[in-house]
Amino acid sequence: MDTQAQHAERDRSPEPDAGSGERSRFSRVRDRVVAVLSWRRVLTGMVLAIVALLLFSSYVVQPFLIPSRSMEPTLKVGDRVLVNKLAYRFGAEPERGDVVVFDGTGSFVREDLDANPLTGLVRGAASSLGLAEPADTDFVKRVVGVGGDRVVCCDARGRLAVNDVTVDEPYLYPGDTASRAPFDIVVPAGALWMMGDHRSRSSDSRDHLGSPGGGMVPVERVTGRVDWLGWPPARTGSLEGTGAFEGVRAPGAAHG
Repeated sequence: MDTQAQHAERDRSPEPDAGSGERSRFSRVRDRVVAVLSWRRVLTGMVLAIVALLLFSSYVVQPFLIPSRSMEPTLKVGDRVLVNKLAYRFGAEPERGDVVVFDGTGSFVREDLDANPLTGLVRGAASSLGLAEPADTDFVKRVVGVGGDRVVCCDARGRLAVNDVTVDEPYLYPGDTASRAPFDIVVPAGALWMMGDHRSRSSDSRDHLGSPGGGMVPVERVTGRVDWLGWPPARTGSLEGTGAFEGVRAPGAAHG
C-alpha cells in the first residue's frame, strides 16, 4: 500500500480557484451594471411617456376633471371629459351650443399677480393629465351667444332669446329656467356669452355683468371643445350635440 501517497492526498489544502473567483466578481459587477442600465432605461421610458402625454394634452386632446355641478345634467362632478384642442385651431370659432373649456382670467376671475409659478406649473401638469382638479381660472360652460348676438332673458315661460329667436334648451337641469335674473346684452365681436346648464347652480357670464369685460369671454381664451366623455365607463362616448340654436339667425339678419 502506498501510504505516502494517501497522506499527501489527505494533507492537500482546499485552496480556491483564483480564476473562478475573478470570474465571479466580474459576473457580479456585470450584473450590477446591467441592473443600473435597465432601471435607467425604465426611468427614461417613463419620462418620455409623460412628456409625450403632456405634449399631446397641450396640443391635441386634454383630459379635464369636472369639479362642480354647474353643467348638470350634461356633465357631472367627477366626470373626466376630453377637450378637443384642434376644434378651433384652423380658423373655426366656437358656435352657439358648444360646450367649451376656457381660461376665465380677466373675465370670470381677476389676474392673480401673486401666484406661485412653480406651484402653478406642477398643478397645471397634473390637471393636464386629468389627475387633479383644474386651476381656479379654468371653466367649462356652454356657448350661448357669439360676437354680435343679442341675448335677452326671459320670456313668460322662462326662455331666453338670441337675435329675437326664442330658444328652447333641452339640456337645462330639470326644473331650471333659462335664468332667474333678467338680462339684455349684446356680445362684442371676438367674445362669447357663457352659461352653465344647471342655471341655478352656475356662476357664469350673468354673474360678471358688472365686472371688467361685462362677463364676456374672449374667443382666444377658449382652450377647446368638449367632444368626448372619458370617465366613468358607464358614460363614455361622444358628447351629444344640441339643435337648440338651429333657428337662430345671424346678427346682421336679426337686426336688418
